This record gives sequence, C-alpha cells and structure tokens, in this order.
Amino acid sequence: MWIFKRVADIQSFLQKRTSKNEKIGFVPTMGALHEGHTSLIKKSKSECDITVGSVFVNPTQFNDKKDLDKYPRTIENDVIALINAGCDLLFLPDVSDIYPEPSVKKYALGTLETVYEGSSRPGHFQGGCQVVDRLFEIVKPDAVFCGQKDYQQCMVISRLIDITPGFENIEMNIVPTTREENGLAMSSRNMRLSDGQRANAATIYQTLIYLKEHLAQGDLSNILKSAYEKLVEAGFKPDYVSIADAKTLQSVENWDGGTPLVALIAAFLEEVRLIDNMVLTD
Repeated sequence: MWIFKRVADIQSFLQKRTSKNEKIGFVPTMGALHEGHTSLIKKSKSECDITVGSVFVNPTQFNDKKDLDKYPRTIENDVIALINAGCDLLFLPDVSDIYPEPSVKKYALGTLETVYEGSSRPGHFQGGCQVVDRLFEIVKPDAVFCGQKDYQQCMVISRLIDITPGFENIEMNIVPTTREENGLAMSSRNMRLSDGQRANAATIYQTLIYLKEHLAQGDLSNILKSAYEKLVEAGFKPDYVSIADAKTLQSVENWDGGTPLVALIAAFLEEVRLIDNMVLTD
C-alpha cells in the first residue's frame, strides 16, 4: 500500500493511473478503523481498479473541542487494517493540506442538516461537506463508498454530489452496516463501552427490528412510543427515535403504505452516544 501525506504527491500518482482509464474508488474515514470500514475497502476493491482510503480527523465536524480531543487516534492499527483489506493508497493529510485557507463555503443541504444528527450537532454536516468536497477535489474519484450506519451522512454526501459542479459523475455507494454478533452496529465509539455495556447496546438493534416487524400503514405513534420505552427500560437515554422518509429524512407520523422509510435511533448509554438505523421498506 502506498502512503501519501501531500496533495501534490497523491495527485501526481493518481493522474498516471487515470490516464490508463482505471476506475478510482474512494473511502474517506476519520480513522479508528473497524470491520465496518474495511468492508468499504473490500467493496471498492471488488468494483474499482484502484482503491484510495483516507484518514483525517476533521476539526470542522466537531462543535465541541472536547469531543475532537477525545476522538481516538489509532493510525498504526489503521494502517495495518487497510493493508490487510487490500487498500492500494492511503492519504494522510494535515489540516493545512485540507484547509490551506479558512473555508467559507456553505452548502445548500436544506433540512438534511437540521434534523436528527444535525439538530444535536449544529454545523456538523457543513463541516463534513467541507472536508469531503476538498477530498473529492484532491482524489477525483469515480466512486465513493460510505457505510449505511451513518445514514444521514450518506444522504448529505449524496446531496453534495448532486449540487456540486464536477461531482455529478461520482457514483455513491451505500454499503450495509457491519454488525457485531449481537447486532450492535460497529463504531469507533464502541471502544468506549465496557463489556456489559456492549452487550446491552444490542438493544438498539433489537428495537429497530421491532419497528420493522410492527410497521403498518397508518398512525406510527404507538410503535414509536413502544420503541422509545424499550430503550428507556434497558437503561438508555434516547436522543431521538424516529421513522422518516428514506430520501428526505422528513419525519413520517402517518404512513401511506408506499413511501420508502428508514428508522433512526440515537441514544446515550451512560456517557456514550450511539446511533443506528434500519431501512424498513424494500
């Protein structure tokens, strides 16, 4: 695996590959990699000629500096994981490479950035768009691979591709969530859970299954209330439990039986905030 730290170097390398009409797949990450991330690398490898991964802890996605400081940095383990997954190139930029000048761009994300994670973390998705925009400019991928676990982020990146000139030909690939044996969605935040908490955290997945199994046309308030109560009984402090339009993420309280739906949950287990989701309709 080739490792690049400077923009000019990785661009020079990739330009030689694109001249051969090779398809470039891209997996942007913030490190602390787990099997969910490596599944994205493997998916890209199966569909592209060359796979680029990046590790960059993006400061503009954190509205609380304490969260930025606490974010795990495990670069040595990350490099090993990427090599084992077959990644071809790793981009390890500094903040000055990504933001040579303060970013003043604003992205027309509409309500995608104000609901759910956007409501809890103001500015988070603008920051996410800033870094993905810059990484797309540098790598110039033909396809990007993102995990469904961060469903709202996937919708935001899809929106970024739609509204940004030059990005319209980038293929957006949403790869199913990788889960532990008990159903818990793999996440870097799981590193902060004790063994007992990790076992209990599977309640989120079980609650999503409950919503999927009990979905029916009409009023959804009763199943949402039951789902919320299941989490509280298991010791969680729910941030949100919602069913939404799978494309726009607008909350759906009364289902017409046809609109594609996704269930989204965020909940605290003591001090650790966990998120998960499940598409409810085919």
